[in-house]
Amino acid sequence: MRTRDPRKESALREKAMAMVVKDGFDGLSMQKLAKAAKVSPATIYIYWKDRDDLILQLYADAFRKMSEQTLQDFDSTASFKEGLRVQWKNRARYCMENPIESHFMEQVKFSPLHDRAQAGIDSEFMRTMKAFVKGAIARGELVKVPVEVYWSVAFAPLYQLVKFHKHGRGMPGSGPFSLDDKTLNTTLELVLKALKP
Repeated sequence: MRTRDPRKESALREKAMAMVVKDGFDGLSMQKLAKAAKVSPATIYIYWKDRDDLILQLYADAFRKMSEQTLQDFDSTASFKEGLRVQWKNRARYCMENPIESHFMEQVKFSPLHDRAQAGIDSEFMRTMKAFVKGAIARGELVKVPVEVYWSVAFAPLYQLVKFHKHGRGMPGSGPFSLDDKTLNTTLELVLKALKP
């Protein structure tokens, strides 16, 4: 039996994630990955049983990393304003420091693999987020709306700003764009007003 090499496994993970981000899920096969990484296909099967197993493990690792960074200095009993501010700061930092990983997670989120990917995830992050939202609603700091509406108002503006930043430009004709604290805080204040009961 061949031994596992942590450096080789890490390199394969990075290459696989980059291939999915660049060419979508159809752009990743074990053969293509082996060729791109200059290893034999048999080497890849030391680490993963098939392509789906590889994708699901990549997602689980990325989700764990994103969760840990999002929850850094976060208190689920904090005021809604303070809790959302910490989340925005942490989520923005994660996305900007890990652009390929965050793009990959977004691709999985809107793919047929998403339900399987979420099933294998520890739900501590989700429990913490739910406790935060329930507490804010109970204290009268947050309007009660369906979760999709809440997420769209609370986080979609942040992720759009991060996308503008990643591409270095805003709306057509508006010129270069770089996300700074002032823009982040201005947007957050608007979001907080929108979610206030």
